[in-house]
Amino acid sequence: MVALGVISLIIGVDTAIVNAVEKNVVIGFTASQTGKLNMEAMRQINGLQLWMEQVNAAGGVKLPDGTVVKFTAKFYDDESKKERVQELYTKLINQDKAEFLISPYSSGLADAAAVIAQQYNKIMITAGAASDSTYKKGYTLVFQTYTPASRYLTGAVDLLAQMDPKAKKIAIIHEKDKFSTDVVNALRTYAEGKGCQVALLEGYESGTTDFAPFINKIPAGVDAILGGGHYADTSTLARQLHEKGVKAKMVALLVAPPEPQFAELGEAALGVIGPSQWEPHTAAYNPASAKKLNVEWFGIGVPEFIKAYQQRFKEDPSYHSAGGYVAGLLLQKAILASGSTTTDKVKAALDAMDILTFYGRIKFDTQKMHGLQIAHDMIYSQWQRHSEGKLVKKLVWPEAFKTAEAILYRK
Repeated sequence: MVALGVISLIIGVDTAIVNAVEKNVVIGFTASQTGKLNMEAMRQINGLQLWMEQVNAAGGVKLPDGTVVKFTAKFYDDESKKERVQELYTKLINQDKAEFLISPYSSGLADAAAVIAQQYNKIMITAGAASDSTYKKGYTLVFQTYTPASRYLTGAVDLLAQMDPKAKKIAIIHEKDKFSTDVVNALRTYAEGKGCQVALLEGYESGTTDFAPFINKIPAGVDAILGGGHYADTSTLARQLHEKGVKAKMVALLVAPPEPQFAELGEAALGVIGPSQWEPHTAAYNPASAKKLNVEWFGIGVPEFIKAYQQRFKEDPSYHSAGGYVAGLLLQKAILASGSTTTDKVKAALDAMDILTFYGRIKFDTQKMHGLQIAHDMIYSQWQRHSEGKLVKKLVWPEAFKTAEAILYRK
């Protein structure tokens, strides 16, 4: 395990706290412990839990008045159902006295929770929620950690052009939920602006398990297939594309490919590209990079996060894990910077924040779409074959993070 003294130094906790008044701050959220979003949601909660355990074990956060802040989590299972979220977040605030909120996983559930956060004057960090539209509603207390949905798959178009400048024909098959629809609407606009032809644009209902009707509509000669939704449906779509022998130079799908478990698809995973908020290979997120960017570095490094996560949960972290951890880290930083746990002061600190963390750069829009993430960028990973035959993830875009050249999906 990472030594306590080391953790104290790297997460900004004063270990010389003696005879201080301790304040317990409740962080409230819901988690899809059951339902279709279970995979992603539980990894997000693992990351948040790791942050909370570390900061509490290191002595908490010391405020200028001598108060020591420690954190307690209070959460409920939202069952991946939007109708449960508003009831539960109201309960978290009124009955459980949550002072800060973390969003549930997924844009649809987070959007439902945002209404309650604003109504009750509570700051909410949206982990695992990328939709841009939430930030068009005039909220002032909702802050996004993810790169917005409008930038999720646009990099895949740029990567395709690099792989083959003549590749212009694309097919889009996507889940008809809030997040995925936001992604593909922006993708279509961007692709057409780059001279691509969108030969197919088809949406499927959440919970779909048979993708044959959609795969059969893919026109011959398509260069790229893009879309998907969340883990369950996207991994099934990837498997069925392989089973049907679909040919394309690129397959880039949402959410599922970056998950370590995606490799269990075997040959069906080979060549599949996924946009990711964070990957273990992103070594460029470090104090030296922060210095070059002229921004503050805050928190633990990439290797420390990976090691601590693996030791705690006996699995490799995904970007959902990193997103959960950084949500807590941002609250910690805002409390330290403001010297307070009051909503108005912590909000002001979040508004002014521009930092680099193990997860990447974080800065929020405070003008047109308050709380929208404007500094964090997507990276693209691809499952490739290791020299020993094992499937491994490689970073293939953008250039700054690349660990390998992208390979064709299937000629």
